[in-house]
Amino acid sequence: MTSTGSTGSVATPPRPPSSGPPRGPGAEPPPTTAETRTGLAGLFALPGLAVRAVVRSAAATPGRLSVIAVGLVLLALIAGIIGAISVQGKKDTINELIDHREPLAVAAQQVYRSLSDADATAASAFLATGTEPPALRSRYELDVAQAGSALAKAASDAGGVPEAAAQVDVINQQFPVYTGLIETARANNRQGFPAGASYLREASELMRTKILPAAADLYRIDTERLLTEQDDATDVPWVAGVLVLALLGSLIATQVHLKRRTNRVLNVGLLVATGAVVLALLWSAVALVVQGIAVGSGSENGTRQVDLAVQARIAAQQARADETLTLVARGDGAKYEKEFTELTTKMVGPPEAGGKGGLLGELRTLAADGGDTEQVDRAITEAGTWLQAHRKVRENDDSGKYDEAVSLAIDERMADGSTGAFLRMDESLVEVIKDGRQEFLDETSFADGALTLLAPGVAVLAVIAAAGATMGIRERLMEYR
Repeated sequence: MTSTGSTGSVATPPRPPSSGPPRGPGAEPPPTTAETRTGLAGLFALPGLAVRAVVRSAAATPGRLSVIAVGLVLLALIAGIIGAISVQGKKDTINELIDHREPLAVAAQQVYRSLSDADATAASAFLATGTEPPALRSRYELDVAQAGSALAKAASDAGGVPEAAAQVDVINQQFPVYTGLIETARANNRQGFPAGASYLREASELMRTKILPAAADLYRIDTERLLTEQDDATDVPWVAGVLVLALLGSLIATQVHLKRRTNRVLNVGLLVATGAVVLALLWSAVALVVQGIAVGSGSENGTRQVDLAVQARIAAQQARADETLTLVARGDGAKYEKEFTELTTKMVGPPEAGGKGGLLGELRTLAADGGDTEQVDRAITEAGTWLQAHRKVRENDDSGKYDEAVSLAIDERMADGSTGAFLRMDESLVEVIKDGRQEFLDETSFADGALTLLAPGVAVLAVIAAAGATMGIRERLMEYR
């Protein structure tokens, strides 16, 4: 038994032995519960532990400088990656415009134009007495072949756009029906059967109510896609710009901080990093401004000019078909004459515009900005000649001189005839379209050249900036050793 002393105190039982080495004075306290977690709870605790470690490290100057160095390097690399990706994306968009999008818009335009011209040519050939003129027959067959070829090209990119695919399906289904009706009309006409005129009007009605609207929608869709990509090519890469400016500001702030702490004005590493960022910023700004101006010019003086010329040309071709169908109807063509007036008003404006309004008026205004209006002026002049000839055609037809009216309408050899003026106007519009396409190609190719080496250049300069920041901070850190 244990005996008690005179004081009456009870003996304290011995403590269990401590596992681990004894802790002397000043030793760190045992780790908290959060730091000894394991499993999923420990994984979730890691970010917090990392932040606390960084905060503890930044409390001292060397640790603070290390944190600044890591931040500058990461910001430089991120800015370089985002900048290079943005610039390369613009360059890819421009190449897509040149190699893919613009040719597809031209294919859709060719479908629309060829179908319109085929309808006008078929009607003109039908009016010819005796043997069908070989030139008109060849022109019609060429229109049919070109429409088929262009449609195949336009359809190659329509799969991802349901609206465009629907228009392609309509044309594919209805165009063979149209050509079949035209052949039936020709066969009846050769034999002198009056049913030929009925088949021709039925074919033209099919073309105007189903096929041409589908072709117009297909052309509109492809032109809108072209314009959208041109807009994308001129967008400012704001995210990359903000990152580069933030990097530049951080480098300047770091140098100011070091000057105040060390009283040293120059830090070669940070100066190199700042110079690399300034060079990247200036190079990118100049290249992107030049590229944006060039793409905008290609859109306005190229794509826009082509679009107006195409619309004017197609309106003229449809009006030409109305002119001949009015004669085919033999007194029952009021509907076609009304459509002729509407289409020519769309093309040259109302009578009070003096033939210088409408689509051709807009086209001339646009061409004047580019400095060359020769072909547009010629088209406007020939359009006026055509309208004068048309009035004579109507006077002859309305006064019972049908044969004279037909000759004036379809005989190319007549100096004051309708056909010659129409063909000369059409040739001028073809030249305007060619000039517009070349303008688009020249300006867009120049825009592509403005971005040459910019993407890899931005990436290299970002790496130089990161290396310069590292060397500059390392130089200061070595002073603490």
